[in-house]
Amino acid sequence: MLPFMTETTPSPTPPLAERMRPRTLDEFVGQEHILGKGKLLRRAIESDRLFSSIILWGPPGCGKTTLARLIAAHTKSHFVTLSAVLAGKADLRKVIDAAQTRRKQGVRTILFVDEVHRWNKAQQDALLPHVEDGTIIFIGATTENPYFEVISALVSRSRVFQLRPLEPRHIRTILTRALSDPERGYGKRKIIVPAEALDMLAHAVHGDARVALNALELAVESTEPAADGAIHLTAEILQEALQRRALLYDKDGDAHYHTISAFIKSVRGSDPDAALFWLAKMVEAGEDPRFILRRLLILAAEDVGLADPQALVVTAAAAQAFEWVGLPEGVYHLAEATLYLATAPKSNSTKAYFAAAEAVRSAERGEVPDHLKDPSRMRHLGYGKGYKYPHSAPDHFVRQQYLPDELQGLKLYKPSDQGYERTIRERLARWWGRKDEPTSHQEETTDSTD
Repeated sequence: MLPFMTETTPSPTPPLAERMRPRTLDEFVGQEHILGKGKLLRRAIESDRLFSSIILWGPPGCGKTTLARLIAAHTKSHFVTLSAVLAGKADLRKVIDAAQTRRKQGVRTILFVDEVHRWNKAQQDALLPHVEDGTIIFIGATTENPYFEVISALVSRSRVFQLRPLEPRHIRTILTRALSDPERGYGKRKIIVPAEALDMLAHAVHGDARVALNALELAVESTEPAADGAIHLTAEILQEALQRRALLYDKDGDAHYHTISAFIKSVRGSDPDAALFWLAKMVEAGEDPRFILRRLLILAAEDVGLADPQALVVTAAAAQAFEWVGLPEGVYHLAEATLYLATAPKSNSTKAYFAAAEAVRSAERGEVPDHLKDPSRMRHLGYGKGYKYPHSAPDHFVRQQYLPDELQGLKLYKPSDQGYERTIRERLARWWGRKDEPTSHQEETTDSTD
């Protein structure tokens, strides 16, 4: 047997983040909205009366796994942990078989599945009947939206608790505790960290306690003590230990949809600063620039439209230029299209198309008037007779019927008074004598999807 496999080989010291995991609910930091004094989940854990399955949903480092371990510490039930990354249906079958045996002996089984979104539908389906019949109480942890990534039948049988990113004050509490704890942290070592350096780290990790503790550990273990025997950690040392934190941005998950939504709404809302911020977040996180440009092309017609006809031209040119240039210089074309659209006058009058589509569906016939029909086809039936050629008129315009008989007087396009569309509005008033006030089409509750 190799030396490192013998029973006498001491196990390596666990990482600081593992050592500092809370051992009691009172040590747990953050998530007061679900774990504060008197809250339902806290009462259920403290009284060991967790009778229904739960799903813990939140970003990395917010305490999902820690909370599951605290439940394990408080319960008299048999607690089993599976990682959806490593375990499959065969592993689940073993857990279920053992749980059924325990149930006959009057012992409940709580099954914690970490990263449950990693299980496919068939694996999640295999769990469902045993949750339904009470063989196990299921606790799932996921960074993804369970309403999309967990089968609906399992979600409907579980209580979903959403955990939030930890606030900087929470992170600072955790870091201070790690520096002062003599058993699990660095309380027995002389470590000096200026308050501003600790604040910098607390803000830089964006709510991820694990990242904060890992950075602190790396900074401590890689910094030589000074002449006074103390380890002095500056903001620069902590920043170096932190390195460049990976942005919380899963291109297939919630962050992807939330960020593109914030980006589009900022452009639509004419806030160039916010638009640039969300653009940079997407690009820095590795989002496909072509996806961003496709969304901008949609917005150019949907939200700017004829208020500035050049908006679509500029955006299309930026998209073509990006194809020729690529990254990194292509960020200029992304930024130019974003800034042009964010600062352009806005109109959503192109949504008149949907009113037109509804008119088509509701019209009984929608017959083309005879004078608009193709005269080359059966001219003897009077097709094309009476049609007035606009270019023969002094203003290249002539009033005549263009809509089907039953739709005469229908007004679909109502130009806004923004930008160039004000000119269009005045022109239509001159041609057709239209006096209608510009109106915006009803705001959609969701954005267009790519």
